[in-house]
Amino acid sequence: MKSALPFVGRRKAAAQLRRLHARRGHALIVGPEGIGKSALIAHLRETLPCVLCAQSETLGGICDNLESELNSSAPPSPLVQRKNRLLKILAESGQMVVFDGVSWTTPKISSLFESATECAPVWICCRSAEPWDIGHVWPLLARFQRVELEPFLLSETRVLVEAAVRECLVPCDALNAIRRLHRRAAGNPKILRALLDELARGHCDLSNPRGLKRLDLARRIHELFPAPATIRHA
Repeated sequence: MKSALPFVGRRKAAAQLRRLHARRGHALIVGPEGIGKSALIAHLRETLPCVLCAQSETLGGICDNLESELNSSAPPSPLVQRKNRLLKILAESGQMVVFDGVSWTTPKISSLFESATECAPVWICCRSAEPWDIGHVWPLLARFQRVELEPFLLSETRVLVEAAVRECLVPCDALNAIRRLHRRAAGNPKILRALLDELARGHCDLSNPRGLKRLDLARRIHELFPAPATIRHA
């Protein structure tokens, strides 16, 4: 039952980011876990060229990601040399770079981000932009335009559930439970998709008043003990 569900919503945020991309501006994309930051970037990358650093927790991980994205191979060398070589490539190419999964930044990571902003447009994706959460890069954020992702509206939840039913991924009963699914997910796309995965596995009878609670329990169990995904999401 592998099928891609459509990318839903985020028109305002996507339009804002497209405008920033056109004028080569820096962006700070903020939202809690599962709100869809990475999904939005993946959607925009279909039409907007950029370099993606999907792992931004350590300087070594950032260098590994950027070297892979930029097809840059070189003999083993100290991190500082690797960083400077990558910054030179970014400056020469002028490509926008997206740092996803940014959390607490060390002085070395903050220095890399600052240098990158002088070479190319930079987008940073993080769960919180508070100084005690994001670390040493916080003073630099005055240069960035903030784009905050909000929870799904009921209409957006409806589009996703209807698409899952249309593709025969979940039972038709899900159409009668859209409001309940929306409330249970609290507008969080990741939780909503996880609930749909559980429905696809047949772990819930939505006609049972307690069915949705059991569905959410199954979702939480699979968060702790992941199983192969039933639905592949766009």
